[in-house]
Amino acid sequence: MDALSDVLAAVRFSAVVFLHAEFTAPWCITAKVEPEDCRLLGAVPAHIIAYHYVVDGELFLELAGEPPLRLGAGDIVLLPRNDAHRLASALKLHPVVVDDLIQPAVCPGLARLHYGGGGESTHVICGFLGCEVADNPLLATLPPALRLRLSEGLAGAWVEQSFRLAAAEFATDTSGSAALLNKLAELLFIEAVRRYLATLPAEQNGWLAALRDPFVGKALALLHSRLAEPWTTEVLAREVGLSRSAFAERFSRLLGQPPMTYLGHWRLQLAATRLCDGGVSLAQIAYAIGYESEAAFNRAFKREFGLPPATWRKQHSAG
Repeated sequence: MDALSDVLAAVRFSAVVFLHAEFTAPWCITAKVEPEDCRLLGAVPAHIIAYHYVVDGELFLELAGEPPLRLGAGDIVLLPRNDAHRLASALKLHPVVVDDLIQPAVCPGLARLHYGGGGESTHVICGFLGCEVADNPLLATLPPALRLRLSEGLAGAWVEQSFRLAAAEFATDTSGSAALLNKLAELLFIEAVRRYLATLPAEQNGWLAALRDPFVGKALALLHSRLAEPWTTEVLAREVGLSRSAFAERFSRLLGQPPMTYLGHWRLQLAATRLCDGGVSLAQIAYAIGYESEAAFNRAFKREFGLPPATWRKQHSAG
């Protein structure tokens, strides 16, 4: 498995579609996934990635400090940090808060919103992806918004057809359509990340850019595929064909931290994900991620998360 696939797998999404919105121009609203929107998961995830899929019509998305995005039918926009934003039929309209206009979901079903001035219509599916561990190297390096035109690319074409079908079935409350939309949202996030990686300039720093470096990318692949090995900076440098000093400088410049700091942090992030599953002892997790003893793992985990792993597991396990 390559490092990107490994980190994507460790994100461990819980996807939810929660709102079916129909707007008629002119309209402008403020938007952000709020804690009450997460009730279908039973708890607020540690990290939320919001998304909007434009079924038909068009809209503008505005984020503070970013140029506006114009979205049309078949576009999906993902907000990796769930930043507050505006959705509108045109720029420079005054936004309104529509919380009181949303019709609550009737189980089974999703919340609905009908709002606007009666002009051209736009149909949007809104949802989010949640994960229990917020400090993932992938999530930290993504831009505030990722736009994905589903009709572009081989993978996008079939995902678009599936997403459109699920959205159409959802509009008629067909059983299982929401679950299908949730799974497709996970695939769309992965596709958006892979497309974004392909557009990064050569001089870009950060985790995604490091994947493309022939030496650091190889080191990341080794660390992620052979996590339990007793790695040192010297051993990694030898594996990728650089001197220790040249490798350490290159790794730190691209990722902003030394190799062993990165490894220790990633081991504990992965441990937190595995603790959510249950059924695996603390000792098994400790050895699987490269700790020589459960006691050493407990100390490191508490330094990172502020809680012993057993306590963290009780607070974050499903059910």
